[in-house]
Amino acid sequence: MEKDLLDLSTLTDKEIIGIIDLANQIKKNPEAYNTKLKGRTLLMIFEKPSLRTRVSFETGMTQLGGHGIYYDIATSPMGKKESIADTAATASRYVDIIMARLFSHDHIRELASNASCPVINALTDHTHPCQILADLQTIREKKGKLKGLKLAYVGNSNNNVTHSLLYGCALVGMHISVASPEGPNYEPQLAVVTKAKLLAEKFKTGSKIVLTNDVATAVKNTDVVYTDSWMSYHIPEKEKESRIKVFMPYQVNQELMDKAKDDAIFMNCLPAIRGMEQTAEVIDGPQSVVFDEAENRLHVQKALMLKLLKAE
Repeated sequence: MEKDLLDLSTLTDKEIIGIIDLANQIKKNPEAYNTKLKGRTLLMIFEKPSLRTRVSFETGMTQLGGHGIYYDIATSPMGKKESIADTAATASRYVDIIMARLFSHDHIRELASNASCPVINALTDHTHPCQILADLQTIREKKGKLKGLKLAYVGNSNNNVTHSLLYGCALVGMHISVASPEGPNYEPQLAVVTKAKLLAEKFKTGSKIVLTNDVATAVKNTDVVYTDSWMSYHIPEKEKESRIKVFMPYQVNQELMDKAKDDAIFMNCLPAIRGMEQTAEVIDGPQSVVFDEAENRLHVQKALMLKLLKAE
């Protein structure tokens, strides 16, 4: 692996499977890893709030024997009085690894390029690699494999989750159909789609990538149905009503789930609003695996920290 994990597209197919394999081992036998990072410190830089990211990383580092420091940019000079480059260089003298949850992907690149220790992207406006690693772990747990499965992502698709799903599916040989309203504000970025197709070709994974505006076609006979918030952090609240009208035809309800395979699973990276991107019937129903998915953030991030720190 490279020094940092900023984007799944920098990993190989074998590296992704290796992270998931280690995450499964940690999940089955956590006691075997509880001193692996003894004496190590993780700096957690937050520009965007999060329940799952903070708690899973801080708990994970503690359970590996290390220590996590929460650092809120709202009370920080980073990017204001002090440059991102100087912040990275200084923090690297104190800590062993940094994770950052930032608005701008360019900012995390700048952080990583100036840090001498590993940097993990815990979310930017462009990608969300830790989430999709946990998603892939969850899918393999439930389905016994990844290669050859079909995943349908439905709804708001010009976002970090969709982009990382495209890369992740391409690398592990899963087929992915993305169904969204028409237009650049709603569809995944073309550069990401192109790169995902190139990754599938490079590693010969067999992944097929389809973009469509027809939600029923996307979901038909799929193994996994995935959705995410219609109101990402950067979307102004004043746009809420107009976006509900645009996305309501893409809501995951039971009628839509019935178009997938009988044993299909439902996923949402959370937080979720019942009655918007999915109905309560679906997210609280027997096909939903959203809390297994959330739990696996803990295990896969432990694996990632161990690999980046060469402590596995």
